[in-house]
Amino acid sequence: MFPGSPPVEALRSVNLTVEAGEYVSIVGPSGSGKSTLLNILGLLDRPTDGTYVLDGIDSTELGEGKRCALRGSRIGFVFQSFHLLPHRSALDNVMLSMLYQRVSRTERRRRSIEALNRVGLGHRVDFSPTTLSGGERQRVAIARALVTGPTMLLGDEPTGNLDSATTEAILQLFDELHADGLTLLVITHDHEVSDRAQRTVRMLDGVLGAAPGSGATGG
Repeated sequence: MFPGSPPVEALRSVNLTVEAGEYVSIVGPSGSGKSTLLNILGLLDRPTDGTYVLDGIDSTELGEGKRCALRGSRIGFVFQSFHLLPHRSALDNVMLSMLYQRVSRTERRRRSIEALNRVGLGHRVDFSPTTLSGGERQRVAIARALVTGPTMLLGDEPTGNLDSATTEAILQLFDELHADGLTLLVITHDHEVSDRAQRTVRMLDGVLGAAPGSGATGG
């Protein structure tokens, strides 16, 4: 619920269960509540009603400090806009995601290089984002999301700025991450993206339900 006159009820009676290691896409028109749902799942926003349990922890009972720690240790984010610092190297951008963790610089560097290798960019560690293609920049963003060892990856239109060939390469990477056991939830308008998921759910006017032909329910 967002304050206003009248208040805006962005989500209504949403009941969603995602199993560990599952790959779920969330589809729906603009303004349907998809981003609000993703913000709650990512512990960026609190629900005004109900509960959100992540890895057995009721996040709605936690203070902001513990919510931030839970988010940093369990959740990775990938956005349509890559949100990379343009004048820092790919390696620096990935390392910055661990800046406030109790990890030495040597260890942060080692883990960041490992993450960049994981996404196929081990040969681009010293390149700045301005010299990389769109697909390479998104791979840096994915490495940044993975380097903290999350159990869940949240994507908000992660291929929205990419051409079809690059989209396919990113989707193949998501397939590999899913095969490795990572839980993925992806918001998308692209049927090519949603069709890669195990399950698709649809948001409409703040209500969550099964997407046509998915044979799945939202809860």
